[in-house]
Amino acid sequence: MLSVDFIRNNKKRVESAAKAKNRPVKLDLILELDLKNREHLTKISELRMRRNQLAKDGGHEGNIEVGKKLKLELKELEEAQQKIASELKRELSFVPNVYYPEVPEGKDESGNQEIRRVGEPKKFSFTPKSHLELIKQHDLADLERGSKVSGFRGYFLKKELALLHFGLLWYVYLKMYQKGYTPLIAPSLVKGFTLFGSAQFPWGEPEVYQLERDQIYLAGTAEQPVTAYYSDETLLEKDLPKKFYAFSPCYRREIGSYGKDTKGLYRVHEFQKIEQVIIGIADDLQARKYHEELQQNVEEIVTDLGLPYRVLLMCSGDMGEPQAKKYDTEVWMPSRAGYGEAASNSIMTDFQARRLNIRYKTKEGEIKYCYTFNNTALASPRILIAILENYQQADGSITIPTVLQPLVGFAKIA
Repeated sequence: MLSVDFIRNNKKRVESAAKAKNRPVKLDLILELDLKNREHLTKISELRMRRNQLAKDGGHEGNIEVGKKLKLELKELEEAQQKIASELKRELSFVPNVYYPEVPEGKDESGNQEIRRVGEPKKFSFTPKSHLELIKQHDLADLERGSKVSGFRGYFLKKELALLHFGLLWYVYLKMYQKGYTPLIAPSLVKGFTLFGSAQFPWGEPEVYQLERDQIYLAGTAEQPVTAYYSDETLLEKDLPKKFYAFSPCYRREIGSYGKDTKGLYRVHEFQKIEQVIIGIADDLQARKYHEELQQNVEEIVTDLGLPYRVLLMCSGDMGEPQAKKYDTEVWMPSRAGYGEAASNSIMTDFQARRLNIRYKTKEGEIKYCYTFNNTALASPRILIAILENYQQADGSITIPTVLQPLVGFAKIA
């Protein structure tokens, strides 16, 4: 969430960013509501001072009558102020973050900039099969019975593919530990404030599964609970940054993807993921360094797996509401004859921290909001598509990436 002061002092910039992100905002209404809210707060403060002075002056009849009137007037003012503050917060919640100057302008994915490619897509001496064909050939998953049991996009992983799934997760979990990040296993059942705080709400609310009886939601990524870990807390600058990585099951309704990737394991309603999260100081230069660190982590993982990939700098219209800067890492998938998203790496500045009230005290004693960052480390089963398709052999077998062989106990799916 942006502060009202920032909006007031950077109105044109905020308007431009909102327009670029295709989100309507009511900045004039926000500034008007803020003015009314401050006026009400001033009057409330003055009335409270008058009541306190009356109490000091003694409880004679005249003061008692005046006190009663002040009490009633104060109650009315407080109720009005609460309504104004609530409306102000609501309108502020729809204002997206502004983005960094290096972010390219663009309406949609066509405006994204490819900043590098690593590895060459494999040239097969035979007609390569899709992951669906390979799964069927080796009986590695059951999508039909998955849909029968779980509904549309449901699946069972089987045999070597189930082992490969866990091998991948464990490999990445250990790798991130060796990098000095703090390991977490995060809850997937979360309260609504975590989704508001991460800025999933209000824009992405249709994507979220809700357990209405308990007023609990299913998280779509560990970013949501982990970023909220320090909500309503004030940290010390000397203890920052906090670097986490978390495993969690993830759930997404995929409302906006009807007709897209309806077959196979690319776009499913539930999956498992290891997410990187950093909570740091409010410094844009430092923010860019953390962003590059998170990017390096995921590129190392993809390189370890021997997968060709590319990195995109997302444009203003395709980066999401809370991001100030975003990279996507895409891996080569032969059946798509192109790259598919494997990781999303974002600088959020203090946008999430303001919504979650995560602050820190500087060395000089000043209180500031933290900056937050997140990037995928690994998401499965999507990454399995790239491994199956890139490692298939002419005889129909599938070799296993070298780094995973000790973990799964086999070198080939024959």
